Amino acid sequence: MADAAVDTVTSVPVVIVGAGPAGLMLAHLLGRAGIETIAIDTRTRHEIETTQRAGIIEADAARDLIETGVSDRILRDGYEHEGIELRFGGRPHRIHFKELVGESVWLYPQTDVFIDLADARDRDGGTVHFGIKDTEVLDITTGNPRVRYTAPDGTRHEIRARYAVGADGSRSMCRELVPEDRRVRYFKEYPFAWFGIMAEAPMSAPELIYAHSEHGFALISQRTETVQRMYFQCDPDESVDAWPDDRIWETLQARVAGEDGFRLKEGPISEKTVLRFRSFVQEPMRWGSMALAGDAAHTVPPTGARGLNLAFHDVKVLADVLLRALGSEGEAAMDDYQPRALQRVWRAQNFSYWMTQLLHTAPGSTPFDLQRQLGELDNVVGTRAGRAYLAEQYTGWPTSTQD
Repeated sequence: MADAAVDTVTSVPVVIVGAGPAGLMLAHLLGRAGIETIAIDTRTRHEIETTQRAGIIEADAARDLIETGVSDRILRDGYEHEGIELRFGGRPHRIHFKELVGESVWLYPQTDVFIDLADARDRDGGTVHFGIKDTEVLDITTGNPRVRYTAPDGTRHEIRARYAVGADGSRSMCRELVPEDRRVRYFKEYPFAWFGIMAEAPMSAPELIYAHSEHGFALISQRTETVQRMYFQCDPDESVDAWPDDRIWETLQARVAGEDGFRLKEGPISEKTVLRFRSFVQEPMRWGSMALAGDAAHTVPPTGARGLNLAFHDVKVLADVLLRALGSEGEAAMDDYQPRALQRVWRAQNFSYWMTQLLHTAPGSTPFDLQRQLGELDNVVGTRAGRAYLAEQYTGWPTSTQD
């Protein structure tokens, strides 16, 4: 296919494979600096807009959306959360982010982040092609990588660039281009999953609730005033067909029950899904003239709400490195990308793993294991240092302090 004729050839400094939030944010940042890009994605815009994803945006990422001119809609349609609640031992414990570290997070669905970025690309005249197929990324070990693809109308196109970026998600084809004998993959599969629901109901709480109980973990999140997102720990092979609404609500209520009499507000369930999760990192994050960003290079369990935020940090660093490489510093500037990105990647992996083991009940857990977890949770909420650690990790680390 690589030798087949193409209908058009276009040249730009940077071609981006993947037009989800990470790819579009990179295109936006480069575009603001006068660097032309083309982003492509096999999914249609509608498919991306209607895929439900996590919705916690850390402080630095929220500021970037606003201050770089993507949109300030997060201030109007999002919900600022100044803390979270940890429920364990039948009691609530609030971690007050604002009081502890002076920051907050925003509840703002990833679909809305994508819509804002896609609209900003349209507004700014950026080039994005959705719904393409037969993608090929060629010549990445040279100074002139190429991307070929078939458009929805069946025509074949080639993009020539100085740098290519793989931001094509957790099933990335770009990461497979790093030779097997030159890449290292770090991987952990977890022995449980989340059963996720969307429910038509009022908010049960103003902020997220992370609940630990002898019955297993539950997360009570929100979407809007009338639609809520909730999860509970389940077996990875669980079938949604085995869970009628009544059983789901009974399970969730048991996992948040406590001496304060707290109960969830129930309503019709419109969506059910089983979400497996894992920890994954591939190194190197750069090979020749190609860099990997976001889920193409790493994934984290959703417990710590780091996935999208980590992808945004990747592209913020990568935009800076690419601008320097395309400017006076040349190729040598690209060497900065991996060490700067990986520092936060492994911090985020550690925090996500820590939150996951802190709150979930592993298969085969003994009474000792349960009591040890309660002791660790008590250490977290019982001291200012413990609360501040969780608050700092959850709200994120400003990029300037990482580099």
